[in-house]
Amino acid sequence: MQIQNPSASTLCNELELIGQRLPLTNATVLELGCGKAQMTLRIAERFPIARIIATEVDQIQHALNLVSEHPASIEFRTGGAEAIDMPDNSIDVVFMFKSLHHVPRERMGAALQEIARVLKPGGMAWISEPVYAGDFNDILRLFNDEKTVRELAFNAIREAVDAGVLESVEQIFCNTESHFTDFAEFEQRILKVTHTHHQLDEALYQTVKTRFNAHLSPEGVRFENPARFDILRKPA
Repeated sequence: MQIQNPSASTLCNELELIGQRLPLTNATVLELGCGKAQMTLRIAERFPIARIIATEVDQIQHALNLVSEHPASIEFRTGGAEAIDMPDNSIDVVFMFKSLHHVPRERMGAALQEIARVLKPGGMAWISEPVYAGDFNDILRLFNDEKTVRELAFNAIREAVDAGVLESVEQIFCNTESHFTDFAEFEQRILKVTHTHHQLDEALYQTVKTRFNAHLSPEGVRFENPARFDILRKPA
């Protein structure tokens, strides 16, 4: 297993990769750390799943999710990945979209143990994590340097595989794309998230704005972001 592949430069669609590799027909799905539930909605709309339970620890965002318009197949719950309120062997597929590195660092291993516990034998987990590289990452690390926690997230996955808790089926490295119309949208989506309080003084704020605007075009800003997708399976 490797944390990144610097030679990987293909632009990919994560949902297409998921559809090609995971058994989602009539599946009971658990998403841990759903955030604004953007991927939750896309999965529910695109795939013929039976049910998706989407958990979030941020109470502000969870409350917004509850009152949002969403299909009946989605159930929003509060809770962290390190203590999943689900029975053993009850889930077909688990998703974590860029959320493992947000688990408290001393509890990442417990989160992988919990994923294995709730998965049915042979059940699958899809864990996507941002690679510490690229223009977007260079801007983010000015005010939120995640190098250490991303390394810890990778180590937690590797240790779970080495211990036989989960099996590594495949690692996929490619670039995903993010788009912002302007800095105001970047500020709203990135700087003003409710799960993390980013404190930027005026000098740092202006530095971030300048670095972002250096990529601005009439169509806005598009970043190609290196990503790693770990596909794991619970031993049968």
